[in-house]
Amino acid sequence: MTGQAAWTPTADGVTLSVRVTPRGGRDAVEGFVDLADGRQALKARVSVAPEDGKANAAVIRLLARLLDVPATQVELVAGATARLKTFRIRGDAEAIAGRLAAL
Repeated sequence: MTGQAAWTPTADGVTLSVRVTPRGGRDAVEGFVDLADGRQALKARVSVAPEDGKANAAVIRLLARLLDVPATQVELVAGATARLKTFRIRGDAEAIAGRLAAL
């Protein structure tokens, strides 16, 4: 990875930058992408359209499965209507960071 990592440990878990492609044909994570400002983001696609929060909900479910945490522990904290979103994942920060690093 180059630049700043896509996740930051916090007291109760991690915050994670995610670049989302709605209507992507399937729900999947495709590794990490370098952003223009030097940061990184997890690249994710979801099959649903970005209407009425459906794409955000699909990303939450995808992240919960990927990181092996309950969906209730994944919260959208920024970027509700943008492609670049920030999520807070509550749980063991070390374990979550390990799962992200393995990608």
